[in-house]
Amino acid sequence: MGQDKIKFLLKELNQELALADNLDEDTLELARQLERDMEQLIERSEPVAAGLENAIALEARFTATHPVAERILRELIAVLGRMGI
Repeated sequence: MGQDKIKFLLKELNQELALADNLDEDTLELARQLERDMEQLIERSEPVAAGLENAIALEARFTATHPVAERILRELIAVLGRMGI
């Protein structure tokens, strides 16, 4: 169940980021790394500690400028917490 929710949230996040026009390269790279970390979690059931850290870092970056992306990341962090990550 958690894996399906992660996939859904990543899709939502990618859609939101595609609409954003003021993202710097560091933020985009952090988002790409988060996606890779989550794919590894889904495919191999191997939690990647950096995945949670990346989600938290992105949430902090989006707090003031991208409230929808922030909400998605907050939800992703909650899902990861429920999974014990």
